[in-house]
Amino acid sequence: MVTAALARGDVTGVAVAVVRGQEIVFHRAYGLRTKEPDEPMKLDTVFDLASLTKALATAPSILRLVEQKKLSLASPVARYLPVFGSKGKDAVTVEQLLLHTSGLRADIGVPDFTHGREEALRRIGALALDTDPGAHFEYSDLGYIVLGALVEKVSGAPLDAFAHTSFYGPLGMRDTTFSPPPALAARAAPTAKEGDAFLQGLVHDPRARALGGVSGHAGLFSTVDDVARFATMLLGRGESGGARVLATSTLAALTSPHELPDSAGTRALGWDIDTRFSGARGELHGYGHTGFTGTSLWIDPARKVAVVVLASGLYPDGKGDVRRLRREVATVVARNAGALAASPKAPPVAAATTIAIATGTLLPGIDVLERDGFKQLAGRRVGLVTHAAGRDRRGVSTIDVLRAAPGVTLVALFSPEHGLRSEEDHPVRDGKDERSGLPIYSLYGERTRPSSAQLAGIDTLVYDLQDAGARFYTYATTLGYLLETAASHHLRLVVLDRPNPIGGLRVEGPLLDAARTSFIGYHPIPIRHGMTVGELARLFNQERTLGADLQVIPIEGWRRGDTFDRTGLVWYNPSPNLRSLAEALLYPGIALLEATNVSVGRGTTTPFERVGAPWIQGPKLAAALTAAALPGVHFTATSFTPTSSTFAGKPCEGVEIQLDDRAIFDPIRAGLTVARALLTLYPAELQPKGLLLLLGNQAAFDALLRGDPVEKIIAAWSPALAAFAPVRARYLLYP
Repeated sequence: MVTAALARGDVTGVAVAVVRGQEIVFHRAYGLRTKEPDEPMKLDTVFDLASLTKALATAPSILRLVEQKKLSLASPVARYLPVFGSKGKDAVTVEQLLLHTSGLRADIGVPDFTHGREEALRRIGALALDTDPGAHFEYSDLGYIVLGALVEKVSGAPLDAFAHTSFYGPLGMRDTTFSPPPALAARAAPTAKEGDAFLQGLVHDPRARALGGVSGHAGLFSTVDDVARFATMLLGRGESGGARVLATSTLAALTSPHELPDSAGTRALGWDIDTRFSGARGELHGYGHTGFTGTSLWIDPARKVAVVVLASGLYPDGKGDVRRLRREVATVVARNAGALAASPKAPPVAAATTIAIATGTLLPGIDVLERDGFKQLAGRRVGLVTHAAGRDRRGVSTIDVLRAAPGVTLVALFSPEHGLRSEEDHPVRDGKDERSGLPIYSLYGERTRPSSAQLAGIDTLVYDLQDAGARFYTYATTLGYLLETAASHHLRLVVLDRPNPIGGLRVEGPLLDAARTSFIGYHPIPIRHGMTVGELARLFNQERTLGADLQVIPIEGWRRGDTFDRTGLVWYNPSPNLRSLAEALLYPGIALLEATNVSVGRGTTTPFERVGAPWIQGPKLAAALTAAALPGVHFTATSFTPTSSTFAGKPCEGVEIQLDDRAIFDPIRAGLTVARALLTLYPAELQPKGLLLLLGNQAAFDALLRGDPVEKIIAAWSPALAAFAPVRARYLLYP
């Protein structure tokens, strides 16, 4: 992936480190540090960390002062800096500055910083707030400039000196400093060009530069290994290599989540957790931060890993884009965290024992069942419907869990679409499970419901499938058919609930026409329904008056706003072409095109992250979609040759779809916008009839063919969505 990023010109050079516990288990430099002359990137290259300064210097320094009882997070900033006490700012607290909820604007002009620190602080102090304190999230460099001044005022030492004494010196971060001396500046990665020369060892941010290179929002320089050392301290709950630099309770306060106002997401004190700025985390969870120059650090306490990516995102022409690379590196680490081990070339940073930061534990239905001693299935003879993602938190398959459960007799297995191992992309045959010896009956082949003969000796059906959150994902229909089967055969159906991987708050897309129910649409619900399978089972059973003996084993610890990366669970592919959360988020919209003569990336390494066909011109389609200015996503021209599915073996051009901000991304709007662009650009080539199959709504399909704007199409189905809301609300189980 790094090689591909270099080839695309996304970066000139990059250094990557991966930490597990107290060890750097991988570190490597790629590409060039400079061009003309060509000099390779090295592990000792010094990078301008940009806004990582906030997380690695300013925020921990503030918390260190709180630990020393010299500051209070709840106190007004003006108590310590009287210049900040006018025009409503007297109510702004230290914590609000850390969370970017002070009401202070993002920044002011560079000339305001050219008259010295005191004058710059006075001018910030003279500003009126844009919003009331605590009422709005606005990422603010000004807020962290004030925090840097606060460190200096309370500690009696400049921010750079205080941070070095408190953190960098004890942790052995020898190459971490503000305003690098000549020896360090000589091996710095250059950033942007100023006049006839590149900035090298001089901070890129003009405000920090005007303040002499030391500021609370930017100015810190470091190497990839030094940043990794800081990460070992975070994973060690404030300690690394025998040096404790923060109390365990202080580290917990620094990194604990805070819900932001205006549904803006979640942040910690100085760290991002889940906001529109969270793209660098990929499939990791936890907390992290990025820097404008191309830097990022993400910490995943649950997996005990950290990822450092320091890239030349601005050099040499300012056209680099490190977002994709950061996301891909983090995702690879997330998927392989359990297999990471120390490399002979990467010796331990320290010998201290790793202690993961305590986090809340989410329990899917199968784990709740285990914890309760299987009392809900006591004495039952079970037919289990499951697949590869049917596992408990330990990774043990539900098959093995129930086989070993006291008082439970597992009689037969039933496989949904894609088979028991979630690997098949064709009708599934009956078979025998080699490990357990149990019969496997297919529910996606000659039959889609269990036969009476297959139910012999069974009094309870147990459903444990990981759904994808989209109406046309067939596991929801399998659930509906099982409810009907349970009712007609007087069986109990126990649903082991699992999180909706794309979250349970957003409800989007048209309702299915009542006359268009099928195996890809069991009930008139929206495309993105925002429900778990347990909630869907309750809705189906009641709204269709099925009368099944239904019992849902709820999830514990899940909140509706949590996407899969917030659950602490390991991602197991629920089907062969849903391999990541990003693909699951794209699926409700991009999959709409599957039944047309367009490839959605099946048969490639990134299904649902690309769209193409032999008759598409990639740059032309990318330009049209970029002009649509869809929030939270961008499109780049690409070419690919699928190895299977639509256009297998045929070169295609099209677009690659990259999520920038999933909090504001609407997959159905995106899918319709791609369809609209294809209808406009290639009216003779696109065969749009298949869109109706998955869209499931005749009026929306007709409007699309008619050329109605996408916003008008969405507005037309909004009244039906509003009418569905109270129906849905009756069956929700989670806050």
